[in-house]
Amino acid sequence: MSDLAPLVIAAAKARGLMIATAESCTGGMIAAALTDIAGSSAVFERGFVTYSNAAKTEMLGVPAETIAQYGAVSEEVASAMAAGALAHSRAAIAVSVTGIAGPGGSEHKPEGRVCFGLARTGAPPQTWTCEYGAIGRGLVRHHTREHALSLILTSVK
Repeated sequence: MSDLAPLVIAAAKARGLMIATAESCTGGMIAAALTDIAGSSAVFERGFVTYSNAAKTEMLGVPAETIAQYGAVSEEVASAMAAGALAHSRAAIAVSVTGIAGPGGSEHKPEGRVCFGLARTGAPPQTWTCEYGAIGRGLVRHHTREHALSLILTSVK
């Protein structure tokens, strides 16, 4: 259970904002945290779990060329995922995550790297990258979920 999820739901309700999520490395954990809260249906519009590159392209409209050029774990793809979630939903705000939870990674894309995107109606998407390091798959996913929720909360306040 996330301590931030109830705050996100309350803030979104207070402002009448619908939320969408686009998740890769978390596999739906952000959506699950939000929908764990009673009454979340008033503000949670939908979630996309786009684990594969094909799903990112087919469900969110992320250009295959963007994935080929920058890699799935990039701010460019996170931005396109957030924008795609906004465009393919009735939400006013969308958060996206794509990363390497581990184990594994490479010299250029290390384990624990997660890229975040945040899109709001009428504004260009924003992106961030967090380097959690090789702290284990579960912890990377946990920190990713919490950071994504904090991005939504900050944006709706």
